[in-house]
Amino acid sequence: MAKTFTLDAGGIYYRQLNEQIREAVANGATHIVLNNVNGQRYIADAMDGDITVEVNGVPGQDLGAFMRGPKVVVKANAQDGVGNTMDDGLIVIDGLAGDVVGYAMRGGKIFIKGDVGYRVGIHMKAYMEKLPTIVIGGKAGDFLGEYMAGGILLLLGMFSDKLTEPIAGRSLGTGMHGGVIYVRGEVPAEQIGPGLSAQPVDDDDKAVIAGLVKEYAKELGLDAKKILAADFVKIKPFSHRPYGKLYVPA
Repeated sequence: MAKTFTLDAGGIYYRQLNEQIREAVANGATHIVLNNVNGQRYIADAMDGDITVEVNGVPGQDLGAFMRGPKVVVKANAQDGVGNTMDDGLIVIDGLAGDVVGYAMRGGKIFIKGDVGYRVGIHMKAYMEKLPTIVIGGKAGDFLGEYMAGGILLLLGMFSDKLTEPIAGRSLGTGMHGGVIYVRGEVPAEQIGPGLSAQPVDDDDKAVIAGLVKEYAKELGLDAKKILAADFVKIKPFSHRPYGKLYVPA
């Protein structure tokens, strides 16, 4: 049975808040409930183990950075740097998220219901059996998947109030040399980075997408069948060294 620790974070400085969280975990708590969170940074950073953190409010930067295993559920929006260099676990954002979500992410999953900012998923890299994954329910800003080296980005474009904006900003996948970006519907060719193009998905891709969508929909209380009732395309790197010709061998 989970041991629950509940804390009113209102007015608590982020260092003291994180100290209290670590103390609760050290004392055996496996379910942390944080109420009235308002911009406190570094929540759940470097935490590991079978722990659930429920965040009621808007967490500050670097939520879940270097995290190795816990589940973090945010019942609101989140700021920049969610899952920075994350190694394992699950982060669920029932709202929007800011820039550089999943920077250099090495494993685990991040599910976001709404839109995200710029440079989400950059430098993501798969490591051994780990496959970092980000599912975005809304739209994304510029440089989605920039320099991506591994993992999966799934962009749905459904849960957004930016009705007149393209599903992704400029330079999607620029410099990517590993991994795959799946997009529900279409992505304008002019939004995609140099040398890349959107391709049809095959049966293996469809199975991966269906599995992720079902998990995503379950976590966020959405209709998986509705999400899957559309075509998807994929963007993959054309080379593992996309800029190799720019350099002269010594």
